[in-house]
Parts: sequence; structure tokens; C-alpha cells
Amino acid sequence: MKPIIHTVHDSRTGTWQYIIACPNTKEAAIIDPVLDIDTATFAISTESADSLLDIASSNGYNIRYLLETHAHADHLSAAYYLQQTLQAAGKPKAPICIGNKIRTVQDIFAKKYDIPSEELDNAFDRLFETNEEFSIGTVTLQVLHLPGHTPDHIGYLIKDEGVITGDSIFNPDVGSARCDFPGGDARALYKSMKTLLDLPSHYKLYTGHDYPPANTDGQGKSRQPLPCVTVGEQRERNKHAKLDSTEEEFVQWRSERDQGLSEPRLIHQALQVNARGGRMPKRTHNGKVFFEFLVAVPDRLMG
Repeated sequence: MKPIIHTVHDSRTGTWQYIIACPNTKEAAIIDPVLDIDTATFAISTESADSLLDIASSNGYNIRYLLETHAHADHLSAAYYLQQTLQAAGKPKAPICIGNKIRTVQDIFAKKYDIPSEELDNAFDRLFETNEEFSIGTVTLQVLHLPGHTPDHIGYLIKDEGVITGDSIFNPDVGSARCDFPGGDARALYKSMKTLLDLPSHYKLYTGHDYPPANTDGQGKSRQPLPCVTVGEQRERNKHAKLDSTEEEFVQWRSERDQGLSEPRLIHQALQVNARGGRMPKRTHNGKVFFEFLVAVPDRLMG
């Protein structure tokens, strides 16, 4: 049974969010939901997440799962907010799920941001094994391990339809994601992209982000963000991993490219929240949450 797939773009972070629903049972899953944050005031709000709930409500969906592809560094996950909001409305608890390699990522960022272990131990309700299958109504999904961008990265394969890829591959004119986060590996990412390109040519690859390059229409305008293209289109046109690409060329280019990239603007907030499964740090003051930030300063400024 082919699912219904709703594609919802968050323009502020370039993120694609997805709702996958079974047309028979109306069971559904939300994938990679976004919390809104004002980078000037650091105020967090829920408009994007609420829009996903509106779609679910208007279609009569029962949200069965809240799914993450990885611990994102460019947006805050709304999974915990959605879970709590649904439960407050009398709905059954929708488990927050991610791949089991998240433990590696949590260990890295627990040290970096001094996150107490008790805030990580039960951050996720279910950790998927590689190749594990689960169902949304009569729709079966299989978990693919697609490391490279991050070590915990997974995708969700829907037979005869395609893959929710997260950041393991981008649209052909964007190509690939950076690999310079802790645990990232350009060689692993190339192999993950090739794994996706070995799928049947009609399968759709639903990407986690889209950043349309300028002037793609020949008239000085960017194209509109696209949630997916087919495997066949990716094989022919992906500028980093198409059929005539080589692993060594990709690794060299990706490594050089990543050295010149600045940090994502929300990286510190995102990693501290997303390692906790979308929960905020417990340390607060006057109703506001403390985040840990590491700032490089000259030695002469250190007391």
C-alpha cells in the first residue's frame, strides 16, 4: 500500500518536514519536525510544529510515530513538543524514534556541552536497529543506516515508493551535505549516497533540506525548493555522486569544501536540544533555559 506523503518546507532553515500516512488506517508519522527560534532574541516558538498538527488534524490522522533521521545541527527538533501536545489532547503517546547510533553522538555532545547523563538516558523512546522494519498502518518502513554527515544518520525506506533520506543526499544541483561535524566522514557519506543510487530508478529520494542555487532558470532566479527527485535523476545529475563520479574525487572535494564552511548559526542550541530528543536543558533561571556555549577568546582576556 502506497502511503500519503505530505511535504512541508521550513524556509528559515531550509528543512523538509514530512508526514507519512496510511490511507487505510489513517495512522501517520511525522519526520524531522522543526521548532522555530528567533536568532536575535533566542525566543523559541512552535508555529512550524503546529502547522504539522493542523495537517494531521484536518486529515484525521492518528500520529503513531515521531521520527528523526539524525541529531540535526541546523534546527531544533519539535518531536518532544509534538509528543507532549498530542498527549495533552488525549492522544496515545507517539514514541520519539531515531537510529541506535545516537548513543555515539550523545556521548560526544555530553562532554562538549556538559549534559548530565540523566537528561540523555531516556531522551528517545525507541532506537532503531539497522534494517529494522516497522509499520504505519499497512505501510511498512525499513531503517537504513546512512552515515557520513553524522554517524547516527538513518533513512526510512518505503518499498516501491522511495526513501526519506535526511541529509544523506541532497537534490542534484546541491549534491551533498557537509561531513565536518564530530563523527562525520566524507568517505562514508559517498558510500551512503551510492547505496541510495543503487535503488530502483523510479524510487523517490525525499531530502532533508534544499538550498536552491541561484540562476538555475537562466533568468537570474532560483528554482523553488523541491522535496524529492527520482533515483534515476540523481544518478544522471547529482553533481557530487552521479554515475561517473569517483570516491576519491568526492572525498577530496568534500574535505576541502568543509574546511571553508562556517558553523551553522543554530548549531549549539540545536545539538543541545536534539541530543535530548527535543527536550530543553533542565537548568533554568527566571523562567529561561540555560544553554552551554564555547567561545574562543585570546589568552590575554583570560583572568
